Amino acid sequence: MTDRQPVEKERIMKNKTNYGKFLLLWSGELVSAIGGGMTSFGLGVYVFNLTGSAGSMALVTLLAFLPALLLSAPAGVLADRYDRRLLMMLGDGLSALGLVYILLCMRKGEAGLYEIGIGVGIGSVFSSLLEPAYRATITDLLTPEEYAKASGMVSLAGSARYLISPLLAGLLLSVADIRLLLRIDIATFFLTAVCTAAVRRGLEAGRTERNESFRQSFRAGWEAVAGNRGVLVLVLVSSCITCFMGVLQILSEPMILSFADSRTLGVAETVCASGMLVSGLLLGVRGMKGHYVRTLRTSLAAAGAAMIGFGCRENIVVICAFGFLFFFMLPFCNGCLDYLTRTNIDADRQGRAWGLISFLSQIGYVFAYGIAGRLADGLAASRHMTVGRGAARIIMTAGVLMIAAAVSLGMFKGLRSLEKNEKTTDLE
Repeated sequence: MTDRQPVEKERIMKNKTNYGKFLLLWSGELVSAIGGGMTSFGLGVYVFNLTGSAGSMALVTLLAFLPALLLSAPAGVLADRYDRRLLMMLGDGLSALGLVYILLCMRKGEAGLYEIGIGVGIGSVFSSLLEPAYRATITDLLTPEEYAKASGMVSLAGSARYLISPLLAGLLLSVADIRLLLRIDIATFFLTAVCTAAVRRGLEAGRTERNESFRQSFRAGWEAVAGNRGVLVLVLVSSCITCFMGVLQILSEPMILSFADSRTLGVAETVCASGMLVSGLLLGVRGMKGHYVRTLRTSLAAAGAAMIGFGCRENIVVICAFGFLFFFMLPFCNGCLDYLTRTNIDADRQGRAWGLISFLSQIGYVFAYGIAGRLADGLAASRHMTVGRGAARIIMTAGVLMIAAAVSLGMFKGLRSLEKNEKTTDLE
């Protein structure tokens, strides 16, 4: 026992000098996020040009998203029981196998829709190892005083796939084809693995023993969420937001490609996503002080109105303006949801609860990816219009539903009680 204190002190001292390692790890993930965003953009354009179907684009996106979502909970258990840096290296490196498969299929000519689906599905299975191990590694590397700073950096890297990737991919597709984007993305996977290997040297494996079974952890997390009606409503609202965001995300590309080229699409996506960056910076400087429920309802209604404006005309300036407004409102929605949820769940159950909340809230994406494209195709066929205008009608309908959701929140008294609980806690 006497030898343990010096060892613990040494570990703490090492943590104080590990921000450089975090930056190296973060740099690799930033590059990987940009590469992944370029591939996602490029495959979306490729599939639409190949099939002319919004439903086919949505199917590929669903296959790229669903395996990682379903495997997120088991991957989190692995991150607590095995070497997290090794899991990150395996996740990044093996994810490239899916892209290699698609490239090999393209050597014979055009890759079929099912071949692209298999490739993105393979990549998604292995990439599921990455996220929980990456989040846990940040805890291993940094001191609590550095967490907030690191969180901002991680959010910035995550937004790069929406801010930088579409613009770069659109420019590259104007002079090359999808094969170049796939090769670039494959290179970023191995670059990230090298950065992770460098961070791994001299760092403990970071295993944590768990006496609690997965079923018990899941049940405790569910009780923390379902035991408070207000928190449960917030989770349902989060799922609705991801559903509506998924509708806009999956249908904006066929809507714009129906009257513009891939370069214009890339610029438009970057301009729209920059709204999230602007409001994120604004919140980072000024923050939010009270009135969280009212702010949530207002931002939801404004986002819904932006979706209606987004689909109203085939004009790239109008689309960019309303798209910017939509993404500008999202950080306000997410900030209110995060704060009200976090302040109404016991500290000792936060981790398990957030794991479940993350899973439930992202089900909205699955719903959007699964039906939005088919609805757009069906509407276009039945009304004898282009797929782009069919997609626009579905986006506008989703905007109306988002406004309705914002109005209906006023009927839930449980939400007001969440804000009162937060105030009471502050006073105590």
